[in-house]
Amino acid sequence: MITREEIIKQTNEALQKEFEFKPEQLVPAARLRDDLGLDSLDAVDMVVVLEQKFGVTLRQGYDLRTIVTLNDLYDFIEKLAQTHTN
Repeated sequence: MITREEIIKQTNEALQKEFEFKPEQLVPAARLRDDLGLDSLDAVDMVVVLEQKFGVTLRQGYDLRTIVTLNDLYDFIEKLAQTHTN
């Protein structure tokens, strides 16, 4: 089972690579749209990258618009990873 620390590390690495963020930008309270500047097209790219990274489907019956901060994203991936391994 993947740990929360590993989820955070892998998510941040994927976002750094895809969007060229600096590590100091990727704090749990960072808002995806307001702080990181991700628009709806970027959100689609982010979903694809993270689905490939974690081998899960992020769109499964969940409204991704409720994910506002990086911490929300970490929580969501953690829940998916737990249900995916059970």
